[in-house]
Amino acid sequence: QVQLVESGGGLVQPGGSLSLSCTASRTVFSIWRMGWYRQVPGKQRELVATINAGGITNYADFVKGRFTISRDNAENTVHLQMNNLKPEDTDVYYCNARLYSSIDVWGQGTQVTVSS
Repeated sequence: QVQLVESGGGLVQPGGSLSLSCTASRTVFSIWRMGWYRQVPGKQRELVATINAGGITNYADFVKGRFTISRDNAENTVHLQMNNLKPEDTDVYYCNARLYSSIDVWGQGTQVTVSS
């Protein structure tokens, strides 16, 4: 079973930057796609960005031009660089791994707060 460990997040002022990282406990060759989702309590979890085994990325419209997702296969890690953060980006961010078996694995979540 793949386990995901997230790091990064925290408090930043509007316009600032944060970086999130997610490391998988097993080789990424069993993972088809990795990505980040976010969720405010009481609301549905929404896609932020994903990257598949071929390096193809997908971004939510509200982060295009501000966030960049990348994948380091040697380190079994996916990174999310978040620039020009806005107060509405405040959320709990969850790492996701979609295996080739179509099983979804989730991280424990990390809080991102954008506030002055």
